[in-house]
Amino acid sequence: LREVVVVGPSVGVAALKLSLDKNTSKMVQTQEGIFKFHQYQVVGRHMPTEQEPNPTVYRMKVWAPDAIRAKSKFWYFLRKLRRVKKANGQIVSVNEIFEKRPTTVKNFGIWVRYQSRTGYHNMYKEYRDTTLNGAVSQLYQEMSARHRVRYPCIQIIKTATVAPKDCKRANTQQFHDSKIKFPKTFNLIRPSAPERKSIYKAKRPTVCMI
Repeated sequence: LREVVVVGPSVGVAALKLSLDKNTSKMVQTQEGIFKFHQYQVVGRHMPTEQEPNPTVYRMKVWAPDAIRAKSKFWYFLRKLRRVKKANGQIVSVNEIFEKRPTTVKNFGIWVRYQSRTGYHNMYKEYRDTTLNGAVSQLYQEMSARHRVRYPCIQIIKTATVAPKDCKRANTQQFHDSKIKFPKTFNLIRPSAPERKSIYKAKRPTVCMI
């Protein structure tokens, strides 16, 4: 359901905490932005016991509105994949992942599994956006509009940046044109000189493109 990465025994948990978050007493706070869903990296493990003093550390990437819900989703999926739950586990670190190039348009492929009224289905989606958080926001909006799927019923399995030659959806391929043009729907008439500028006009300007 989610990409679970086994970090290894907790012998190096102190070094892992130091590398992920220097101040382990405070979780990384979510920065307020334009996206409703943010990508988090949650690292957790089972509580050390006498039988297993060095439990395995697990790392998972999830999308959630804030860090609190990210930890909740982490325990939800880890409980299904491994015999670890919140009552006998602990969170090592929570970090928000940001886009490396947030001003470049990219093609994102998202593999999802969702629950409908009739059962569970797998699906592959493609979106064009500048960030992965924006593409995930488009995914949730489209799934709720086209398939009436609620947010808790959507499980993101995998995400990837897709090259233009590997894109499959026509809605994404139509933008892969070096000579693409967009119509100018509004033509603003400006004065020829600053002294001809005025607030009121005797005649309403015509902005029609005919």
